[in-house]
Amino acid sequence: MLLVLHNRAGEANRPDGVLADPDSLRIYEAINYDFAHRFGSSDGSLAVRAAEIDRVLREWLVDHPEGFVVSLGEGLETQVRRVDNGRMRWLSVDLPEAIRLRERFIPPTDRFRHLAASALDRAWMNRVEASSGVFIIAQGLFMYLEAAAVRRLFVDIADRFPGAEIAFDVVPRWFSRLTLLGLQRTPNYRLPPMPWGINCDEIEATLRRWHPLVGTVELLCYRMPRGVFHDLDPILRLNPLFRNAVPNLVHVRLHCA
Repeated sequence: MLLVLHNRAGEANRPDGVLADPDSLRIYEAINYDFAHRFGSSDGSLAVRAAEIDRVLREWLVDHPEGFVVSLGEGLETQVRRVDNGRMRWLSVDLPEAIRLRERFIPPTDRFRHLAASALDRAWMNRVEASSGVFIIAQGLFMYLEAAAVRRLFVDIADRFPGAEIAFDVVPRWFSRLTLLGLQRTPNYRLPPMPWGINCDEIEATLRRWHPLVGTVELLCYRMPRGVFHDLDPILRLNPLFRNAVPNLVHVRLHCA
């Protein structure tokens, strides 16, 4: 949670940053923690993820201005503040200790509600008012679950909310395996284990196999915010070896039942 905040705030603090996020900067500056010592420098990659989901959400809200957004495992993400249209509703779901920290900086309101629960506890589904459309976000979540748990959760979402849209990110198989062995981001921080990895070329077929209501499966723009890899990314992704070696950001539209 703090690593993601560090990444977003670092990008938001740049004059050429891809994410305008004053709330993340406010929270970052209020927490007495040596982020740089623990996590190293911020490369902005997770800010790119947030900005791209912001874009998709804003487009969805044009057609669903009173829609219901669920953000699973939200932590200190401030997306609700960035995309609010004054009419939508939002449910943040995270573990109790994460919600307690979140509420120090982002208090709930009538439209923006918090639920202290695991994303795997289907009780959150009972809090969703689906009549005006549902959009479910799982930023930085699915990779930390076992593959069977991801499949069951995806299937349950599709069963419960036909016509919904879902955005989530994935890591490739090789990276998942490295985290299980123990992958140091810095000398002071080991990445948590990420049991579920899936390569780019497997994503669409896997989701369609999981559920018949899967409609469009779109891979969103997800690359470094600047530098040589930003410039070369569209070309490199034409190569299967590169395409299957990098994380991906996925946007799924479910058919109505």
